[in-house]
Amino acid sequence: MRTLKNARARAASGTTYGKAAARLPRRTLAAISALAVALGIGLAGCGSGHAGGDKTGDSISFMLDWTPNTNHVGIYVAQELGYYKQAGVSVRILPTAQAGAETSVENGVADVGFSKLSNLAAFNTKGSHLRQVFDIGQEPIARWCALASRTDIRTPRDFDGKTFVSFGSAEQTAVVRQMIRNAGGNGDFKRATSGTSTFATLSSGKGDFAGFYVTWEGVQSDLKGPKLNCFVQSDWGVPGNPDQTGFVVKDGWLRGQDHRTALRKFVQASKRGYDWALAHPDQAADILVRQTPTAHIDPAQAHTSMERIVKEGYWTKQPGGTKLTGKVDMGDAQTYLDFQQAAGSYQDAKGAKPDRAPQAKDLWTDEFVR
Repeated sequence: MRTLKNARARAASGTTYGKAAARLPRRTLAAISALAVALGIGLAGCGSGHAGGDKTGDSISFMLDWTPNTNHVGIYVAQELGYYKQAGVSVRILPTAQAGAETSVENGVADVGFSKLSNLAAFNTKGSHLRQVFDIGQEPIARWCALASRTDIRTPRDFDGKTFVSFGSAEQTAVVRQMIRNAGGNGDFKRATSGTSTFATLSSGKGDFAGFYVTWEGVQSDLKGPKLNCFVQSDWGVPGNPDQTGFVVKDGWLRGQDHRTALRKFVQASKRGYDWALAHPDQAADILVRQTPTAHIDPAQAHTSMERIVKEGYWTKQPGGTKLTGKVDMGDAQTYLDFQQAAGSYQDAKGAKPDRAPQAKDLWTDEFVR
């Protein structure tokens, strides 16, 4: 997961988090690309190989959004336990590209990518034709944090006048500004770009606060430090859920019946993998680590992340829940998109503001999870 620096949405309009909180997570996209090259096939678990299924039958190429983490655990579980093979689909897992999963899917480099609805809103406003077909994120996981050692930062109001470590995306700016204003501040802050580690940027004093994902970087902070003092955007007047994360495809690709058949098999087998992971979090963490050896995932971080996901119900809205709906919460989605529209976050390909907010119903279909 990444710290809230979604470089892919940045490429579209500078919106969304990418990994806050985490998202997924964050690193710069150039650093992500370099890491992907360095990790090679291990980054994707089986690299350029296929995960189960008959290579002559239905197949799917799937691009990650970042380095492997617990957001992707259901895919690796489905791979190791043979769910894709049983469904009759061959799955090729691709490391993230410099252009990002959304652009790669739009350009046909991958059939399916890992992203989230708020990213699609930005990309489609600029002219892309993407649609989300599977969702795991039922609760927001983005957190806006300063180092716990910064005793001068007690509420989001104290972000006023400070330096925000980000890529300057319109979506992030809108969220942080609203939080500050609702806490009694003016909503003014400076920006700094993170290097390869947002933790290091904060520790160096080059920035004062940043976005993280509670289920990944938050776990890392708890286990290894540095400790963080974090704020939840919904506690400070930002509505909706920006972190409805899952699988996305290009509308045009869906027109092929063979593609639709393969996608249904892939989604259903993946959902089975995520459900198994929720019911067996420790074993699922082990599978994630085992399937991605060159990603060098800390086993303790993987285990603690899975425990937190299940305990807090981030994927189910039910603490301890073990079954995904696989579906976007349309109310949470549209509320958030409306908030970003009112903040002026969206621009079309010519830089003009759209007349209305992106519509969640145009960005999502539940056809393949039914």
